[in-house]
Amino acid sequence: MKIKSEKDFWAGLMFVVVGIAFAWGATAYNFGQSARPGPGYFPFGLGVILALIGALILFESLTIEVEGGEKIGAWPLKQGAIILGSVVVFGLLLPRLGMAVTLPILIGISSLASGEFHWKEVLFNAVVLTVGSWAIFIKGLSLVIPLWPAFLTA
Repeated sequence: MKIKSEKDFWAGLMFVVVGIAFAWGATAYNFGQSARPGPGYFPFGLGVILALIGALILFESLTIEVEGGEKIGAWPLKQGAIILGSVVVFGLLLPRLGMAVTLPILIGISSLASGEFHWKEVLFNAVVLTVGSWAIFIKGLSLVIPLWPAFLTA
């Protein structure tokens, strides 16, 4: 069989592998019943759905002809390193500086990976995502995440 869309082939293969891995990992947890699902119920279902979607994408990549074969270009290693580094910085700073300071730092650093960097957009995203994260995780889910720097709350 000839691969007709390289991008779809590798994306579908990745979805299948990750979906199977999640479904397999979820089997170590209790499933419960449909009325009272256990901790393994949801990740198993998501893993199966992800694997099925991946299989569909994989099938289409082998059967549907696309113009030029949608070749995969060079890997953006610099941008990937910037994003990975911003997540590491976030993980290190969150307990010390709190969400209100650390999340805008994460957004600012990860925005540098884009070729379309604009300060107004970065500041807008930082405000919206910080307020939204506060509303969802601290207020809505009552997670114990520090909002402000430790030296201000001590």
